[in-house]
Amino acid sequence: MSRIDDLPPLREVIRAHGLDARKSLGQNFLLDLNLTSRIARAAAPLDACTVVEIGPGPGGLTRALLAAGAGRVIAIEKDRRCLPALAEIADRYPGRLTVVEGDALEIDAATLAAGEPVKIVANLPYNVGTQLLINWITTPGWPPFWSSLTLMFQREVAERIVAAPGDKAYGRLGVLAGWRTQARILFDISPQAFTPPPKVTSAVVQLVPRVEPLPCSLKALERVTAAAFGQRRKMLRASLKTLDPQAERLIEEAGLIPTARAEEIDIAGFVALAERFAGGRLM
Repeated sequence: MSRIDDLPPLREVIRAHGLDARKSLGQNFLLDLNLTSRIARAAAPLDACTVVEIGPGPGGLTRALLAAGAGRVIAIEKDRRCLPALAEIADRYPGRLTVVEGDALEIDAATLAAGEPVKIVANLPYNVGTQLLINWITTPGWPPFWSSLTLMFQREVAERIVAAPGDKAYGRLGVLAGWRTQARILFDISPQAFTPPPKVTSAVVQLVPRVEPLPCSLKALERVTAAAFGQRRKMLRASLKTLDPQAERLIEEAGLIPTARAEEIDIAGFVALAERFAGGRLM
């Protein structure tokens, strides 16, 4: 695929605007049009929703989303140097691209979409990607304001998101993601597809919210998983004793074995644990 629109090639855009990728901003620009278009197709259909993109940089994925028929794209960009390049895309697609300057960690994307159906699609900056995901899947209200997340992470982080009990990567992130969403890795992206090339392989993950997650106190689940996986080599009766001196009894009441370790407990087990430990103490 050589062109998706009549705008200049991304390398020319980067050169014209002096957009050297900055490590401090977690930037690695994806320039391969085949890959940006593949990500856009993975999030389809896009015509009946607002797409929120985080960290568009020079706009490679932004252009792919618009070319794929996104009705409206809201791009949140922290790096002011990228704004002129994004303005050129906005001019090419009148009324379909809104650029918001700011830090995605501090901006409530739900308010930007004004009640419209939302899909979040992004090549997330490596330095804030995990925190953004946690923010989106631990929103107090459920179902969330978004109908899907199609996101790029380091492969190691992607494996943690989709990990199951017994997997080496299974931990707090996998429990939270699996509790509220159905998550899967769609495909990998080689370091050579980026400028500059990162040292690791990346992967695109898609998460779709579960309509009815198992009933549970979010705060309790976060605290129980943090304690359990914070000392993952210890048995539950030891790692959870920091939350309640009666940990062993509460673990048994949840239908679990006190001598089990965190990586052996499935999501339903952690939900049962959180509900037992809540009991007015973790709420």
